[in-house]
Amino acid sequence: MGVGSFAIGTGEFVIMGLLPEVAHDLGVTIPQAGHVISAYALGVVIGAPLLAVLAAGWPRRRLLIALMLAFGLGNFASAAAPGYVSLNLLRFLAGLPHGTYFGVAALVAASMASPGRRGQAVGQVMLGLTVATLIGVPIAAWLGQVLGWRAAFVFVGAIAILSAVLILHELPEIPAEAGASPLRELGALTRPQVWFTLAIGAIGFGGLFSVFSYVKPTMMTLAGMPLEQVPIVLALFGVGMVLGNIVGPRFADRALMPTVAGLLVWGAVVLGAYSFTAHHVWLGSINVLLVGTLVALGPVLQIRLMDVAGDAQTLAAALNHSAFNAANALGAWLGGVAVTAGLGWSATGWVGALLALAGLAVFAMSIKRPRAA
Repeated sequence: MGVGSFAIGTGEFVIMGLLPEVAHDLGVTIPQAGHVISAYALGVVIGAPLLAVLAAGWPRRRLLIALMLAFGLGNFASAAAPGYVSLNLLRFLAGLPHGTYFGVAALVAASMASPGRRGQAVGQVMLGLTVATLIGVPIAAWLGQVLGWRAAFVFVGAIAILSAVLILHELPEIPAEAGASPLRELGALTRPQVWFTLAIGAIGFGGLFSVFSYVKPTMMTLAGMPLEQVPIVLALFGVGMVLGNIVGPRFADRALMPTVAGLLVWGAVVLGAYSFTAHHVWLGSINVLLVGTLVALGPVLQIRLMDVAGDAQTLAAALNHSAFNAANALGAWLGGVAVTAGLGWSATGWVGALLALAGLAVFAMSIKRPRAA
């Protein structure tokens, strides 16, 4: 399952480094080529709840295989896209399985874990996504630059097919829960604590993206970082993500709710600090690594959703990734608004800190409300 998340992470992020090649090949501008990123994200947001509800009664191994095959085929088709419009459509289709795959894989991992290790099991699945930023994306980007951008999608598709084969041979058959149905899954939407948890992710996680979306121009403008050093900073962010995915779930297994609160407070501190450290190459680089650790909020909130979703586990788990894509859009947009308003590149850190504090406020409201309310 971790190989599958590695494939998804590689496929989601590699296109960001190949936009000039895509634009040149398809005869569009780079901003127009960037629409394929939005198309994929839209597929994630729509596909997560839709597929989770429609496939509620499927045995989970069969569902994971189907989702990974669909993702693989979507990437193979993207590689063969004849034009700009078709590529956007195919990236949208490739994004549909994303959220449901992560949600179901997290549920399966947690169900197979020994007592007190649910968070670590979910973190291992998510680890593939973070390792992709360090290994998968650079390899795919290199293939895209040497053989053409289409080769990157072929590479992602091949990993997805490999994952489907591994799941078939290594994962035991896990039936759907008794009485599972689309109607029962929709019951998750009637639970206030599910909405609170999704809001924590959609708002509190947005701070990471308000900083990371603009880390290149921020470090180059404020710290005078040379262009050739930017990949090192991006790699440090990936290292932080890996560390967050390893350490965060361990704390969650010991004390889930304090870990959620602690990560949001930690986020406010490291994001706010970035407004100052971004003026210095080394301090700013270390701070970017610390910002990467905030990805720990992903598996931690995934466990929280398992606790509050009742018998509607699949939809709630899948919606976690819709919330994180919403955080991506919100954080990047607000960070851009602050810069455009003349507040300077360092303002992205303050935007991030405010989003983390807003997520903490939602968390405080959630714990004041009775769980069943």
